[in-house]
Amino acid sequence: MAADLLTLSTRDESGAFRVVVESPRGAAVKLKYSPELGAFCLSRPLVVGLTYPFDWGFVPGTRGPDGDPLDAMLLFDAALYPGVVVSCRALAVLQIEQNVKNGPGRQRNDRIIAEPVESRRPAPALSSRVRDELVAFFMSATLFEKKDVRVLGWGDAAAADALIDGGSERK
Repeated sequence: MAADLLTLSTRDESGAFRVVVESPRGAAVKLKYSPELGAFCLSRPLVVGLTYPFDWGFVPGTRGPDGDPLDAMLLFDAALYPGVVVSCRALAVLQIEQNVKNGPGRQRNDRIIAEPVESRRPAPALSSRVRDELVAFFMSATLFEKKDVRVLGWGDAAAADALIDGGSERK
């Protein structure tokens, strides 16, 4: 039987953290890993005309305040496939707050921005333009989802790593 991707160790032998790709770059739908099925399932379509600008997935062995594994966007110049596990280094974290899934109140749902350790070409610079475009993507991707997403700001690579380590402690 295949291993449950959610229970992989968060970090590899070198100390790099892992990201499991769910929705590949260019996908017009959000896919979500189902450990019960051992498969990637359709979560929802994105807004018409919107596609993932980079691979999207999660950091295994972690849990965010929303109860799901921490989210991660993998800046890489080629699309991967659902289920690919990539050793990464943190670039930044987009700090986001949104409505609680089931009930009143708000919760954090930050997004780790990362690049593969084995990338031969460095990720695009996180210039203010690229950051603004990523914010616009995340806002557009949740437009009709009643999440009322609010961007709180950006954290650096150290803040992203601290979030990952804290998320693995919450597990």
